[in-house]
Amino acid sequence: MQKRETPRQKKINTSLQQEIALLIQNAIRKGTIYNLIISVTKVQVSSDLSIAKIYLSIFPNDKALFCFKNLKENRNKLRHDLSQKMKHQLRKIPELFFYLDDSLDYIEAIERNLSEGENPLNKTSEKKTNEGKI
Repeated sequence: MQKRETPRQKKINTSLQQEIALLIQNAIRKGTIYNLIISVTKVQVSSDLSIAKIYLSIFPNDKALFCFKNLKENRNKLRHDLSQKMKHQLRKIPELFFYLDDSLDYIEAIERNLSEGENPLNKTSEKKTNEGKI
């Protein structure tokens, strides 16, 4: 059973999400990477504020793995930069763990199936009826 977030966790999640997004956008602007959008879709801080799970959505998908790997390798530098920005708000900056948010791909697949006229519900009901036959 998952515990509910405290109001303090919610505030920290929001402020971390905003600051991490700004740091990543600034790094992209300074770098030589063009036509890349990285958005921080969600941040979850643990109850003891020691771990932060950061969910990222990266567009275009062909650059996603490269950028994701680069962020994971540079997470200590990002944590340091984050600590410099938030030193008056948080005493201890949580350990950063990045995850790819694939919810947009899931939504896109559903929209594609619906636009093609295929009903995904019929596919699952057909599978269940075929599995029941011997």
